[in-house]
Amino acid sequence: MSVEFSRPTGDWLRTKVGQARDQLRFIADDRPALVSMVILAGFLFLGVFGPLIAPHDPIRYSVLSAEGVIMRLHPPTLAAPFGTTAYGKDVLSQFLAGAQPTLIVGLFGGVATGGIGFLVGLVSGYYGGWVDEILMRLTDLTFSLPFMPMALLLLTFIQPNIWIITLIVAAFLWKMPARVVRSEVLSVRERTFVKSARASGASDLRTMFVHVAPNVLPIGFLYTAYGVAWSIAAQASLAFLGFGDPTTTSWGRMLRQLFASGSIRVAWWWVLPPALGIAAVTTSVFLVGRAYEEVINPEING
Repeated sequence: MSVEFSRPTGDWLRTKVGQARDQLRFIADDRPALVSMVILAGFLFLGVFGPLIAPHDPIRYSVLSAEGVIMRLHPPTLAAPFGTTAYGKDVLSQFLAGAQPTLIVGLFGGVATGGIGFLVGLVSGYYGGWVDEILMRLTDLTFSLPFMPMALLLLTFIQPNIWIITLIVAAFLWKMPARVVRSEVLSVRERTFVKSARASGASDLRTMFVHVAPNVLPIGFLYTAYGVAWSIAAQASLAFLGFGDPTTTSWGRMLRQLFASGSIRVAWWWVLPPALGIAAVTTSVFLVGRAYEEVINPEING
């Protein structure tokens, strides 16, 4: 019996290895996507290990000169390779530590955004009728509520933290994936294999998740990736406006402190790390998503 079970296992492993090899080859052939994947891998590393490799505490430690004076708004030196803030803090340490909350909100916010949108679009498109009507009216309501004013309103009454911000991001940004997935489901549900599954007695849940969902899953993954970029940009925007988590250092909060100090036009070494970090990560996500979108929707190549 072990011989009989080992063969499917080996075939499954070879299939997965082949798929992984195809994905790597696909990324390697697309230069912007390859560079973007390297940037995202670096961002993931900083998000996990950034606080551990930061040379100093980003909040408590102050960079001192040889005379024991706090170095405020000092350009990059050996003591502070990324320079110091107006408060004498090490910009490098803040940049490394600030990657973690940015990653948390981006990753969990993006996954929640894509997951909620995928489920809403799948159920709405598959069942149609009054179910579709209710879910799409809810989606329309979400479209009518602008994210930033509503998020600021909610965070006025709730103490901001990383998880609250992630929840708010997911609650408002699932609308776009829901619309796109629904339109795909409306097409897939009319195909022959779906009708055959229904005729054979398959339940709605089985038909929806076994036969329909796999055919729209690529577009769901695509918009989940976009959701990561949207979440990072939203978190940075909220932090810049003073509604970020006050207990953590994030790239958006770095820009907020920079603006509040009045040094935004002179302290370029304080501006560039968080600004370039946010821009590089969000752009990389979109470039990778764009590369896969050309595979999912070949029509856009024209």
